[in-house]
Order: sequence, then C-alpha cells, then structure tokens
Amino acid sequence: MNMPVINFKYGDLCSLLGQKVPHEVLIEKIPLMGADMHQTDGECEDMSVEFFPDRPDLFSVEGLARALRAFLGIGPSVKRYDVEDSEYVATVEPSVLGIRPHFACAVVKDLEMSEDVIRSMMELQEKLHMTIGRRRSKLAIGIHDLDKVSSPFRYTAVIPDEVSFVPLNHTEKMDLDGILRSHDKGRMYAHLLEGMERYPVIFDRNDNILSFPPIINGALTTVTTNTKNVFVDVTGNDWKAVKGALDIVATALAERGGRICRVRMEGEQQGYSPDLTEKPYTISMKECNRFLGLDLKKEGMEEAISKMGMDVAISGDGVTVSIPPTRLDIMHKVDVFEDVAVGYGFEHFGGPYTTGQTVGKLGDITSMSDRVRDVMIGLGFTEVTTLTLSNRRDEFELSGLPVKTSTCITNPITEDHTCLRSYLMPSLMRILRHNKHRDLPQRIFEIGFVSDEHHTVPHLCGMATASKTSFTEIRSVTDAVMREMNIDCEVSPCNYRAFVDGRGAFISSGGKTIGFFGEVSPKVVTDYDITHPVMMFEIGLSDIMCEKAGRLF
Repeated sequence: MNMPVINFKYGDLCSLLGQKVPHEVLIEKIPLMGADMHQTDGECEDMSVEFFPDRPDLFSVEGLARALRAFLGIGPSVKRYDVEDSEYVATVEPSVLGIRPHFACAVVKDLEMSEDVIRSMMELQEKLHMTIGRRRSKLAIGIHDLDKVSSPFRYTAVIPDEVSFVPLNHTEKMDLDGILRSHDKGRMYAHLLEGMERYPVIFDRNDNILSFPPIINGALTTVTTNTKNVFVDVTGNDWKAVKGALDIVATALAERGGRICRVRMEGEQQGYSPDLTEKPYTISMKECNRFLGLDLKKEGMEEAISKMGMDVAISGDGVTVSIPPTRLDIMHKVDVFEDVAVGYGFEHFGGPYTTGQTVGKLGDITSMSDRVRDVMIGLGFTEVTTLTLSNRRDEFELSGLPVKTSTCITNPITEDHTCLRSYLMPSLMRILRHNKHRDLPQRIFEIGFVSDEHHTVPHLCGMATASKTSFTEIRSVTDAVMREMNIDCEVSPCNYRAFVDGRGAFISSGGKTIGFFGEVSPKVVTDYDITHPVMMFEIGLSDIMCEKAGRLF
C-alpha cells in the first residue's frame, strides 16, 4: 500500500494551529511523529507530508494540526469535540443488510467553506477510500450540502432501472445501471455491486437522492464555497472502518470551526451518530519501559502520552489511556507503547557505543539453510524466493496436497493473498507457470517458512520441469540431498493426489514423516497452467533439526 501524501499551505496549517510556527520547526518535528517531509524548500508556502498508512487521522491538514498542537505543546493536549442534539433523523431499511449493511452519518453546521477546505475534504475522502476503505469495498464517504435536502434521510436498496438522478459532474439524469455503464466512477467501481439485484441509495424526505454508494454522489448536494452546513454519510461492510471514517471526517470539519450535530438512527440501526466517546485502554508501565528500553517514571509517562493528544491516568503500575475515536490504529498494547516512544522522542533514544567486544554466530536455522543451499546449488538447482502469502485454492485445491489449518487474513487486499502458505510447492508451481515459455529444463528450489498450526517452520522444496521426467530422477535428487545432509531416511508410498498414482513417496526419519516427493499429477500440472511434466520434493527442515541436530555440523 502506498504511503498517503497530504498537500497543504503553510499559512493554512498555521491558521489551524492558532499560531505561526517557523518552517524549520515543522520540518524538524513533523518527521518525529512518523512522517516524511518532502517537496518543502526553505520558506515555501506549499508543503507536502507523507504519513504511514496506519494513521488515517493524519490524512488531512486538519488532522495534522490537531496532532501537532499536542505534540508541540500548543494549547491543551487533548482536543474534544462537542456533539449537539438536533432534529435530524436517518433510517436504515432492511433491504440494505445483504448489500452494504452499515451506515453512519453526521451533520456539521456553520462552516466557512473555501477552495482550500473543499480540496482538503476531497483529498481526505479519497485517501480514506484507498486505505482503510480498500478502494471503497469496505466503506464509501459522501459529503453533501445539507441545505439542499431535508430530513429524515433514508438508506435503502432499490431496483436499478426504477431510480434515476443527476450524478456528480453530469447535467442529465441517469438510472443506476446507466451510471455503472457510462459514468467514469461507475465503470471504475461497478465490480463492487456485481451480482446484486438491488443497489443502495440514500434519499431525503422528498425522495431526492443524496448518494448512490459506493459509486457516486448526486449533483444536487454538491459542496461549494457557498455551503454552510453539510451532511456526511459513510456506508460499508465493516462497522469499525465505517464509524472511524465518519469520526475522522466530522472532526476534521470541526477543526474548520463547524459544529457537529448528532443524527438519530432508526430502523435496523438504533442510537445516535456520531459517537465520539473515548475508550480507555490500560497498559503496564513496567512492561512498556521494558519493551522500549526506557526507565520513565509517572511524570515522564504522562508527558509522553499527553504529547500524543490523549488523556492518561496512572495508578501504581497501571497506565490508563483514553483512546480518541479517530485513532483507529490503536488495537493492541504495543500500539500504546509506540505512542509512548513517539511522545518521548525518537531523538532521545540511544546512547554511547559500547566498547566491549561480543562474539556472534549464526542461528541453527540459518546454519542449516546455508548448508542446504550449497547442496541444492551443487545439484544444479537455482534458488528462488516467493511470497509467504498465498490462498487456499492454490494451497489445497489445485496442489492436491492435504488441507491444513491455515492462518488467514481478516481483510485481504487481493484474492491471491488470503492466508499464509502451508507448503512451498504451490509457490514454486506459480514460478514455473510464469516461466513456462522459457527454455527447458528448469530446476528451482526455495528455503522458506510455512505456517503449520499457526506456527512458522522452515521448509525446503525442490522442483524441476522438463520435456520428460521420472520418479527415479526425483528419487535420486532426494536421496542426494538427504545423503549430503547426513540424514538416514526411509521412503514409503504416498497417496496424495498431487502425484501420479504409484509415483509419490513419503520421506521418514527417526520414525517421523519429514517430507514427500514424486512426479506431479498431470491434472495438477494443467490446473496450474503448466505445459510440461513436473517433479518435486518438499522437506520440513525443523523436523530434521530435531532428529539430527547433533550430527549435522
């Protein structure tokens, strides 16, 4: 994922900070918050900052100003936002539950919109869409001129050809299917609604359409420099991301002087939105100090956390931090430890170089890997390195290898990378597929980690493709590897469907199965879109280390 870059004016940032801060101070301090300053020369008015993707609250100049006020000690360290009662209502209807079930919204009043503010909000929207929104698949944001529509608002699903409206940047009405076919944004994001019989839409009291999420807003509610009050909606499939995005946008508008008003939620979602309640999180002071290599006392810990814009209460060893609703990155105690480190100051870490001499040595796994690498290169194989991320289809369905408990990713970016690999074999088959037009024979190997019952263990896999292969050839390669590693082993028939019947075998040592080898089944070969026969072996190196550690070196 690319690092988000925010562009802003120096004067605009100082206005939000409430005082003029010299360029050189900003250039020195902003990187210490976990950012990179670039395209900034001397007294240049245009500034650009690149932030890590884990801090979406800093994806706008408004969020940066809020964080800098605390970090530089300008005013109170904690910024809280009042949320006023209002008469606004939004209803979530049952029809959207199977499409994009989550909906959060807010009203922000008394804004003074300028071109800079509008540009900042548009950039914030797009950065949230691309990062935590996973290109709008998890969430989509709309910002509307509130004075063009009327409460109550209704989030529902409709039949595509029965509804039409004028989309943003157009002048004529289009039905929803027409937008997906003809509008630039429609073509770009049509895949998010693929297979849906109904599409989500946000209506107002008079059936005006505010938005067709996650595709496009209506032209009716376009925000201009004359806009004073806005309605913010966020829809999506992940409630935490939806709520977090709303909180970030609403508070950014509040930094511009707006008043946040809550909306009463009815229907499938009950309550009020937004909810800017802080959440307490308690860590151990001793553990934090040990983790960071520091010896902070109560006052030092309080100062470090306050510089990160959070309240802190310390009782004994317990440090309770109030997490702002915009801090989506704080999910674990180490995230709080990181904030302590940032607040303490990276420039204060370290000390004099030690004059004592130490002796280092390679770890057991590294030593074995080096030995195996020499053996494989000596046998004429070329080393490759592949991703540890894979997917269950390649790992178990296509490969013909037994299903294992795999470590899956909760929010994968692509369908090709949904879990940690359980074998090296599928990764090497993909290498052969990408190189099937190269000269034969091809002989490759990899020494890498796989996931076994959620533990990472090292494996060795060797693979060859040629116009003709045989079980005898891969058996001789496997025997040579085991012999050179001084491993006594036995073989027995293997019935994995990865192999040709009768041409697969298990490798055992010390009464334990440590690997397998054989001729790969023609079906597996063609399923991977490879055009020549393949033979392979795969061995668990940790099993060998346990059995023969005393004899290897």
